Amino acid sequence: MTHGGLAGKIIIFALPLIASGILQQSFNAVDVAMVGRFTGPEAMAAVGSNGVIISILVNLFLGIAIGANVVIANYIGMKNNIATARSVATVAVVSLLSGFILLIAGVTLARPILEAMSAPPDVIDGATLYLRIYFLGMPFIMVYNFGSAIMRSMGDTKRPFYALLVGALVNAALDYIFVKYFSMGVSGVAIATVIANGVNAAIIVILLRREPEPFTLHLRRLTLSVPDLIKMLKIGVPAGLQGMVFSISNIFIQTTVNSFGSAAVAGSAAAQTYESYCYYIISAFAASTIAFTGQNYGAGLLDRCRKVLWICMGLCVAVAGAANMIISYNASWFLSVFTDNPEVARYATERINSALRFQFIAASYEISGAYMRGLGYSMTPMLLTILGTCVLRIVWVYTVSARYHTFPALLLVYPVSWAATGAIVMTAAQIVTRTVRRHHTSLATQP
Repeated sequence: MTHGGLAGKIIIFALPLIASGILQQSFNAVDVAMVGRFTGPEAMAAVGSNGVIISILVNLFLGIAIGANVVIANYIGMKNNIATARSVATVAVVSLLSGFILLIAGVTLARPILEAMSAPPDVIDGATLYLRIYFLGMPFIMVYNFGSAIMRSMGDTKRPFYALLVGALVNAALDYIFVKYFSMGVSGVAIATVIANGVNAAIIVILLRREPEPFTLHLRRLTLSVPDLIKMLKIGVPAGLQGMVFSISNIFIQTTVNSFGSAAVAGSAAAQTYESYCYYIISAFAASTIAFTGQNYGAGLLDRCRKVLWICMGLCVAVAGAANMIISYNASWFLSVFTDNPEVARYATERINSALRFQFIAASYEISGAYMRGLGYSMTPMLLTILGTCVLRIVWVYTVSARYHTFPALLLVYPVSWAATGAIVMTAAQIVTRTVRRHHTSLATQP
């Protein structure tokens, strides 16, 4: 990452991440499609409407995984093998603790959160059941995500993808068996997801145990390095809080979606599946930005860090924009995978036309924020994203959406908030670049 051409390496790094994201989203997509086809719109809504709740509870710990990625990447750039090995052990401990904390929180809070969101009466019982079973597998999900963060920090995105591919195949096969042949409905797809996540986690652990030093995972020598943990938290907690607040703002939107009835909830869930697919393109290039910036910053190559920012930005806008257009102009075909209900399809199409078509704009703040995190500035993008995206969305729900109570008027908040947030975060990235450069210049001139 610290020498040679950048664009080709970034593409090679990002493609498995994009594929991994699509596979990860396919767990939920296959769940939604199976119950939509074999059970009905209510079960489809119960499974598909839980994304924002899962995000609220999970995002803090996924943010810490980002912090782990940055810290290990910095140590690799410094060629500090002792610190790298110590950080790998710390990440393993944190992943296990995170998983069990989320298990307890998810099982306990599932019903209260759904009630607070005014989930439709014909949806809430199934949604609660799905969430509680889903969170039983949270330790597996955390082990996979933290293990993948370790591999990404050393430039390996292919093997986490292969692990996820195996899990996705297991999930799809079990979904089909449990729903079609055992008529297990919502509980069937949830149990299949837990088993598949267990397969993912097992593969990642086996791979890390076979890694050469300093990346080897020694299960009998797991230790928690407080200094390294503090570094991970310093970078990761702001990223995680940003994701949590982001999801909280989306809960206000989801609550308004719920007011349109179960058909709107089901249609929105179908469209959100494709939004998630496309957002994984943006997330992949953001992860690439963090990894490449982190290693080059650790090696003191500031000009190369800036090149990483603009190359990742250009690639992200091009690839995500192309995916947005392909789906939006072929919406009826893509939605036929999930439902043949015309009312559900109508709501889904409205969401695709109002939100998904413009999603590539979000690259402006995701890539800029990832660049700042790679430089060690995590609080700045968090605060600006909360202001530009989360606060604006909540204000929109209680003003514009309340005044014009239509589905398209509600969903217009997405492109508006993406554009506003992008403008302020990109400006902040330029200011941070100048600050970091001045700091390095002053250090270089000291006797």
